[in-house]
Amino acid sequence: MSDDTEDQNGEEMTDDWADAFAEQEESEQGDADALIAEAEAATLPNLDDSGVAPASEDVNMDVILDIPVTIQMEIGRTKVNIRNLLQLNQGSVVELDRLAGEPLDVLVNNTLIAHGEVVVVNEKYGIRLTDVISPAERVKKLK
Repeated sequence: MSDDTEDQNGEEMTDDWADAFAEQEESEQGDADALIAEAEAATLPNLDDSGVAPASEDVNMDVILDIPVTIQMEIGRTKVNIRNLLQLNQGSVVELDRLAGEPLDVLVNNTLIAHGEVVVVNEKYGIRLTDVISPAERVKKLK
């Protein structure tokens, strides 16, 4: 092959690469412009004094209704060292930090939302809610 053929192929390849880079830059710039336009168009709801957005009628709750959450009912807690933990066996009694008759904590995703008492319905345990924590109080506890 002659040097002229190599130069032409090299120039053609260089032009192809330059065109590809130019196309990519135009595409990326268009994407960035679209994202900036979306961000500028986004508006945030006004929050009231409790830090909660006021309820509006046009909020689509269907979006969140199928999100799974974990609900826990907590009778009480205690701390033990590993030595005592390893000595536990069938029939052992573990003392909790609650008094008999105190309400249980109802936690959703490890956040306290209510207090309740144990009930038995059709031979199954349940919880009757006696006090529900307001959203404003939950927000205060986060701070």
